[in-house]
Amino acid sequence: MSQSPRKMLLVVACALIDTDGRILLAQRPEGKSLAGLWEFPGGKVEPGETPEETLIRELDEELGVKTKAACLAPLTFASHNYESFHLLMPLYVCRRFEGVPYGREGQAVKWVRPKALRDYPMPPADEPLIPILQDLL
Repeated sequence: MSQSPRKMLLVVACALIDTDGRILLAQRPEGKSLAGLWEFPGGKVEPGETPEETLIRELDEELGVKTKAACLAPLTFASHNYESFHLLMPLYVCRRFEGVPYGREGQAVKWVRPKALRDYPMPPADEPLIPILQDLL
């Protein structure tokens, strides 16, 4: 049985980790798909951008945080079928950044201990990333 072609969406995410070993989560705002769920910050890779360039841009736009490509370490990725598209999402870890993250687009942000990540409802693509982060930290 063949399925109709599904668009591949490349989104990059970042586990920002503070000096206490906590991970930053951002809550999806009202009006966006999956509103109210918690996710690792990031966004769509635009044409001509590398995943690292996307994260540097998105972390600044969404959280007011500055970082460099050398501070972004690829960790793993998620591959998830949603109803209308397939999501491919590399996850990077960043421990070196400048600024105090805050929700520049009005979204809630929260520093969370790795063992508490499952206490926050997340999009289906983010959930498989939790045990990998818990093992890392």
